Amino acid sequence: MPPKGWRKAAHDPVATQTLVLDNGAYTLKAGFASAAAAPTYDDCKIIPNCIAKGRDKRVYIASDLDKCTNFGEMAFRRPVERGFIVNWEAEKAIWEHEFSEGKEGLRCDPKETNLVLAEAPNCPVQLQKNCDEMVFEEFEFATYYRSIGPALNAYNDIPSLFSDSAPPDTSPLPPECLLLIDSSYSHTTITPLYNGRPIHLAIRRMSVGGKLLTNYLKELSSTRHINMLDETYLLNEIKEAVSFVSPSFKTDLERTWKGGLSDRREVDPSIVLDYVLPNYEHSAHGFARPHDPIKARRKLLQPLDGPREDILPVGNERFAVPELLFTPTDIGLQEAGLPEAIMQSLSVLPAALQAGMLANIVVVGGNSLIKGFMERLETDLRQLTPTNIPLRIARAPDPIKHTWLGGARLAHDRDLLRGVVVTRAQYQEHGSTWLGRWFAGGDALKGK
Repeated sequence: MPPKGWRKAAHDPVATQTLVLDNGAYTLKAGFASAAAAPTYDDCKIIPNCIAKGRDKRVYIASDLDKCTNFGEMAFRRPVERGFIVNWEAEKAIWEHEFSEGKEGLRCDPKETNLVLAEAPNCPVQLQKNCDEMVFEEFEFATYYRSIGPALNAYNDIPSLFSDSAPPDTSPLPPECLLLIDSSYSHTTITPLYNGRPIHLAIRRMSVGGKLLTNYLKELSSTRHINMLDETYLLNEIKEAVSFVSPSFKTDLERTWKGGLSDRREVDPSIVLDYVLPNYEHSAHGFARPHDPIKARRKLLQPLDGPREDILPVGNERFAVPELLFTPTDIGLQEAGLPEAIMQSLSVLPAALQAGMLANIVVVGGNSLIKGFMERLETDLRQLTPTNIPLRIARAPDPIKHTWLGGARLAHDRDLLRGVVVTRAQYQEHGSTWLGRWFAGGDALKGK
């Protein structure tokens, strides 16, 4: 018989290990977080979120793509469209491959693991229910928290992004005002956050993302040079290697204009480059070099035997493609550019909040790595804001992994994690509709 006053210790439903997953359209950002050590960028692994088939009919699932050496005419099947998971058959195969059968570093038992999952803002309810069912009914995770990616960014050390002298912030509590800009593969979103909570009425979304930029580069290259419509992987590499955002689009366009028969001009060699295409026999990746007009004219006079050198000249495509982020009307998209979309988002907020948001703008997502992106964004935004309001814009040290790091900092704090996760038993008792209301309202549903 137990001693008088003895009580059995309450069972903690929150597992000791947490898998944090930023389920992006182009890549998965995944890694484990625990209460033992503070998470860092190094704890996050980047995994291709696709199933690919090469010319040799070989199929590559997610991280298997790292072993591929021939990306020519490769076909990709991506489970995420427009930022949302729409093909769970493919996504399930990718998750199982990485977390059940994959490398030792990411392998886990879902029944003994918490899951923190990032999703895009304004996800349709039915897609959210599909996701919840897969997490609890197919994979059977112990506990689960689904949050929009921008809200997870609020748990990062925001003050250090704006001041080198600020001491490291070890507290995971979010700042009062934060304007999070996420320009990624599927889209670009603007999300104002107040005390870590998104202001849904003010969220804005642009359809311009990395995928659209790559497709536009494919069209330009195929129209002007050689057919590249089936070379998605290669054109994405070229875009990442040579693109830049022009501070003066019209001026740079004039510098690269060749003119007509009666107006011959020399293009600016500082902008035009030659991209040497890979042959997938001796090289798996191409490279850029200064433009050589003589070699460009002789590209059709190459030997039939021996090494060949295929060249793709890249001129105003270098800056005309990323210009779509600032001027989507260039290709007929009836949308505001990024600076205008930011001001539209802020226009629905009180004046006091607008000033707080403009002083704390954080940019994440792969498109922010394009050369000149941050400088152009700050210049254009400064022209749209009153001169008496401070404007501070910062890019995360690693804009691709930053959302994951915010989720990992949340998971590192056991008390915070315990307050937001839902157990599998709760899901089975209350159902998916209750779960959706819990994630939407958070603390409002506690105890109900």
